[in-house]
Amino acid sequence: MQIVLISGLSGSGKSIALNVLEDASFYVVDNLPATLLPQLISTLRGAGYQKVAVAIDVRAGASISALPGEIERLGNMVDDLRFIFLDARDDTLIQRFSETRRRHPLGDDKLTLGESIQRERDLLEPISHLGHRMDTSDLQANTLRAWVKDFMQMDESQGLTLLFQSFGFKYGIPVDADLVFDVRCLPNPHYDPNLRPLTGKDAPVIEFLEKLPEVERMLDDIRNFVAKWLPAYIRDNRSYLTVAIGCTGGQHRSVYFAERLAEHFSSTVSVMVRHRSSARRARDGHPLARDT
Repeated sequence: MQIVLISGLSGSGKSIALNVLEDASFYVVDNLPATLLPQLISTLRGAGYQKVAVAIDVRAGASISALPGEIERLGNMVDDLRFIFLDARDDTLIQRFSETRRRHPLGDDKLTLGESIQRERDLLEPISHLGHRMDTSDLQANTLRAWVKDFMQMDESQGLTLLFQSFGFKYGIPVDADLVFDVRCLPNPHYDPNLRPLTGKDAPVIEFLEKLPEVERMLDDIRNFVAKWLPAYIRDNRSYLTVAIGCTGGQHRSVYFAERLAEHFSSTVSVMVRHRSSARRARDGHPLARDT
């Protein structure tokens, strides 16, 4: 039996993730108290369901604190248990709620929207690192759908998944990053008019960067650091490790580094690659604000 749990901040895109799973023939349950998880799974298993997705968040009240224990119990009941935690920066969440004019689940006359978001973040902090964390701050809905689909296609039997993520510092550090490396000190292809519209995946940019000895030295340093400490993360029973590589705009140097690092480690562990600034450039307004 395959179980996918969805949690995260209000406005971060949980309904989009649930819709992806429902389209993939999962039986979907939204807003379930955590303490009812074992009963629900037993009932659905008896009814013959093999794929179940459940959303659990602060709307369920105090029972959210029971989720870690229930996840441990479920791990002994099913073969495939996955957990997605969706997050986003406060300014993004505030903008989404402002655009939809929806009330925050924890909102009342005594709390501002920002205070309600912080209260929710505090309540969810104990469970935010239990599964695969996704920062949806700059994502359009289609990109989040693609990320959820990629997550579901990963082979959980391979153990830890190493995710390399490029980003631009001018847009902020991704909230889902475990390790962050800064490559802004390296020469920037942006200042070459011929390279400016390209990315770190294009041959001319790759050729530009590979000619620089300091690029290869920094790549080796990051590669060696990750390789040295990866066994410790695996021993810690981590399912996912997100390594974020940042440059100024997240278009050239960080993309090149993420691709090279992913290529290097793909022979030893399960690897994924994401480019946040590419998702940002593809964004049309704030589509997640209309479907969260």
